[in-house]
Parts: sequence; structure tokens; C-alpha cells
Amino acid sequence: MELDGQGAPLWRYWGPLLGKAAVPRRSIREERPTPSFSLDLDQPLSVFPTFGVGWFEQSALLAHRQGRRFEQFFTQCDVEWVVAGRSVRLRLRDALAEVAVIVSLKLDDDALTLSSELTNLGETELDVQWLAAGVVPLPGDADVVRSYGGRHISEFHPQDDRLHRGLWRRENRRGLTSHDNFPGAVVTTPGCTAHEGLAYGAQLAWSGNHVQTIEGLNDGRFQWQMGVWLAPGEGFLAPGGTLASPEMVATCSMRGLNGVAQNFHKAARARLNWPTGSMRPRPVSFNTWEGNYFDHWLDDLKAQAEIAAELGVERFVLDDGWFQGRQNDRSSLGDWWPDKSKYPDGLGPLIGHVRGLGLEFGLWVEPEMVNPDSDLSRAHPDWALQIPGRPLITARNQLVLDMTRSDVGDYLFSRLDHLLTEHPIAYLKWDHNRDLTTAGTSDGRAAYLAQVSATYALLDRLRTKHPGVEIEACAGGGGRIDLGILARTHRFWTSDCIDARSRVEIQRGFLQFLPPEVMGAHVGASPAHTTSRMQSLNFRAATALPGHFGVELNLRGLDQEECAELKSWIEFYKTWRDRLHSGAVWMGEGTDGLVWQAHGDVEAHEVLLFVTRLDPQTLRHSVPVRLPMLDHPSVYRVEPLRSGASAIEASGAWLASHGLAVSPMQAEKCRIYLLRRGA
Repeated sequence: MELDGQGAPLWRYWGPLLGKAAVPRRSIREERPTPSFSLDLDQPLSVFPTFGVGWFEQSALLAHRQGRRFEQFFTQCDVEWVVAGRSVRLRLRDALAEVAVIVSLKLDDDALTLSSELTNLGETELDVQWLAAGVVPLPGDADVVRSYGGRHISEFHPQDDRLHRGLWRRENRRGLTSHDNFPGAVVTTPGCTAHEGLAYGAQLAWSGNHVQTIEGLNDGRFQWQMGVWLAPGEGFLAPGGTLASPEMVATCSMRGLNGVAQNFHKAARARLNWPTGSMRPRPVSFNTWEGNYFDHWLDDLKAQAEIAAELGVERFVLDDGWFQGRQNDRSSLGDWWPDKSKYPDGLGPLIGHVRGLGLEFGLWVEPEMVNPDSDLSRAHPDWALQIPGRPLITARNQLVLDMTRSDVGDYLFSRLDHLLTEHPIAYLKWDHNRDLTTAGTSDGRAAYLAQVSATYALLDRLRTKHPGVEIEACAGGGGRIDLGILARTHRFWTSDCIDARSRVEIQRGFLQFLPPEVMGAHVGASPAHTTSRMQSLNFRAATALPGHFGVELNLRGLDQEECAELKSWIEFYKTWRDRLHSGAVWMGEGTDGLVWQAHGDVEAHEVLLFVTRLDPQTLRHSVPVRLPMLDHPSVYRVEPLRSGASAIEASGAWLASHGLAVSPMQAEKCRIYLLRRGA
């Protein structure tokens, strides 16, 4: 960045490391002659560009005072080094517009974290329409942006758009992170692949409405901005009021898409707040949902827990259907105490049985929701988000509680605190099964922004009181997956779709941004409940293996052979989970329907490789799978696991350039290899 005394610091460069000696001594303005029909004051891209005084592209701030002071230009910039060369706060001030902005930038390894904080210094209200969390430059040869979206049970589908001199923009206004628009993207330059070439990535640490834009600039570069999408009125700042953005985490790599993913994984791991300060081996989970749904019978659940323990499961999670009056999804959300017809003596007998088998106990909750047919709603109909005169729109027969109300927050804390205090519950699956509509506070103002902050506050409050409890973030599966909620949770339910064929692609999209140890992945039933497709137990287990492994089906429906097979997969996961959940992840595509994924250390001393055939083979002979990340001079021992086939030896150069020969296999099959690097 360049300080020139004329507003915010200018973005000189962001990209692969050059070294201090590489930066020209001349200023950026000295290198840019004034073009025809241009202002005499040249304004290159700054770290916080503003509107109305010569900057004509997307600004980082849009604000006004009853239609006046719509323009801003900083007259003061103070630089505060927090950690020299690694973390800085830029204190910007516009005396005329009476606003101050703090732009914070922090560089950890290869992740650049940006945020902004706006303060109203004036004596009248400031109406803020847009505040960017961060602004970063992209090089002029950036050509493709890959974003991710989809729908419930079909998340993380990549969409590639070509960049041009216009504006690329993605917005989300659903109130939570959403299945439709993940708050992040990857940008590539010509020749970039999964394994090499210059790529950039950014994601927003926020669990609500968001915007990201990439815009072509007049100097041939691009600018990338991210921030919260503000509903009308959410940006009103009283005199002295402050609006703080969430963090934008950005990175770049010369190692292509995999390099960006690995940088993101390191950044995400640094944000995780594990109960013991560090991650323990991720326990094998059993979840009751797709095996039981709302049918809870104590003897049946105890029997399934016994089978789970015999198979090697380590955590038993009781899903939806346990609380007062909950016979289906039409009632009882908000009434967070055990249903007497199902649990006449409360949850204690089941929890005691589960723990007596050596398993941890986990519980499903959906605190932010309420059914109109519930004791809570009948007692407090005003607690739901609503706008006077507008109809209440239900989804899954439920409404959303106004989390901004202190009485709502106190009620939810008291109910959850009681459960966690009364019982040795080690884990909460925290769900959120609908978008926000008529999201107004009691005074009729938009509540989207405050709703997310209040949910964060409730999670923080519970984590403080019960620091040993792990929490899973779920929102109809993948509807609330982001770095903001990750700082308060320990696992994501990646998708409500457990069809293994669908999960391969969903999980590959997830892994572009977040590490495998927080990616919930279960062995589901066959046929799959969401697609009716039938898949072998081997394929279902191999697909779930690289994430946080679990089982979600009725265990009493398995025969002895299936139990033995599932038990062997659980033992296999336990053997390799430390390797799967540390170090780097590489993903690649072969030809003719093959994809692969590898987990290992950065130097690739030991790599666990998954080769998956998604579609039937069309070529007569299988095409070798090239593994570019391997060290060329080294010799690797390649051992097929769980197959009985013999190991081979090959050089890293051969495996990277020619590839690993994979014998023919049918569609929806997976082979697993261990590659060990020789001395």
C-alpha cells in the first residue's frame, strides 16, 4: 500500500510475494500520465475508495445525511501498526462529512484478513447503504470467477463466469448464509488449473445477508469487495454510532485452486475454538434422524445405541422429535423439555444408557425457531419476527424468533442451559430450517443484521457457560456454512442429502473453502432418502470417510454382513483420521468420469489418495490419474488399501507426469491408496 497524503492509502500490489526491493520507488501516480478527458486529481484504487469526489467505480461506502453529505473524501490518515509488517489499522477521517473509518488489515501466513468500522462523528443521523468489509485489487489478467450456489439438498455447485470491464455481483438476501450463494469465490488467471497457476480467493465471515462484487477498473485491474447486504434502515447511525463490518478473508496462491483451498484451511483452523484448546480425534457419530425421524421409542433407541457401540461409534446424537409434543414438524418448536409420552422419566435414562456404553451423548435443537402450535408461541405470540399488518409466512410450519429481544435470548439461554446443566450432553446439533421473511423488530425496523449478531451472542454465552460442549452448525444442511459461525462451532452438517454420488461434488465444493475435519459426512441408507438412488455400502462409506465420519440410518435394519462391513470402515476411519484431518488436501479431475482427492502433509511424505469413478467408463482402457503435488525426485510406495492388491513403487515424476494406473471399476466406486515417500 502507498501512503501519499491524499486520502486513504492506495493499493499498489496484492499478489505473490515479491520482496521489498521489487517495489518501485516512484509513486503510482508518477507512473500514470493523465489521460485525455480526465480529472486533474488522479485517483487510483485505494484500500477504501469513496463516492462523489472523483472515484467513479464501486465505492467502499455509500452514506448520506437526509440526502446531503452524500460524498466522502478522507482528509486524515493515521497508521497504527499492531504488529509491524503483519497487522495495521488505518484510521481515516473526513472532517467535512464528519465520518471516521478504521480499516484493519492482518496478514497471517498467506491469508489477508480485512475489516472496516465506520463511526458517525456528526450531530445528525447518518444513513449508511453500503459498507465494504474489505477491498482488494486483482490483476488485469484475472479472467474467471468461480462462485458456488445451489439449493437445499444440492449445495456447493460451481459456476464459472468470465470477468470483463463491467461488474460481476452476487447478492444474498435470505437472512442466513443460504444454500443459494456461498459468501466467497475463487478467481483464476489464464493457464491456472487445480494444481498450478495464479489464483485468488476470498470469503466473508458472516452468517447473514451478503454482497460480493468484482469490477473492472480503468487501469486494467479489478477490485473485489465484500460486505453485509443492508436492508433498508439497517445502516442508520445515530450521532456517535458505529457500524462494524464482519471480516473478509482473502488469499492468493501460485499453486492453483488447491493452493487457495490449503490457505483457506489454515485460516479456518486458526479460527476454530476447540473446547480443550486443540482438536481431539474427531469422534465417529451416530445420528438418529434418517433412521427414526420423529418416531422415538426408548427401547428402540437403546438397542440402536448398543449396536452403535458394538460397531465402534463414539457419539450418539438424538435428533429432532425428543421434546414436548413433537410428533411431526407441525408443532412444538420452542418447548425445549422432554416429551412425556416418549420420555416419561426425561432424557436421563437414555443418556445414562448411552454413556454406560462408552458413547458421548449429543442432542438436536433449533433454538431460533418456533411453531405457531407451541406453548411458547401461545404464551408469547409477539416473540416471532413480524411486521404489523403483514401476514406471518411459515416455512416447515415454523416462524423465526426475534433474537434481538433480550427476553427471547434469556429464555433460550435458560432452556439450553438447563439441559446442559442437568445432563452430561457433550454436543449440540444446532439447526435453522428456514429463510427469514417479515424480519422486523418490535418497533418495525429490519432485523436481519441484528438477528445474526444476537445469535452469535447466544452461542458465545452458552460456550462461556459450557466450554466443553461441541456445537454443530446446521441449516437444512448447508444453509449456514461460513467463517463467522465457524468461530463459535466445531462442525458443519454439509448437506441434508446423504446420497453418496451427490455428496462427492457437494463435499468437493465445501473443501475449496473449509477443512475436512469440520465437514460432517455420514453413511446413509440405500436407497438414499433424498434421491432414491441405491449405492453400495463401500461407496457410501468411502465417500463419507474424508470428512467428520458418521452414520445415519436405522442400525436395526442392518444384517450381520452389513454390520461387519460398517464396523471395518469405522475401524479404518479411526486408523486414518489424524492423517485425514491435518495437513493439506488436494483435489483433481481425471478423465472419463474419474475424480480424486488426497490428504497428506505439505511435503507429501505420506498421502492418502481417494480415486472415485462417478460415471461409467467410456474408453476401452483406464487413463492414469496424474498426481502433480508429488515430489519428482522421490520414489513412492503405492499401496492399495482395503483391496488386497499388491503395492507398487514409482517415482514422483512418473506419478505426476504419466500418472497412477487405475484398474477398471464400475460407476459409483472408490479406490483408496496409501502413498509413502521413500528416504
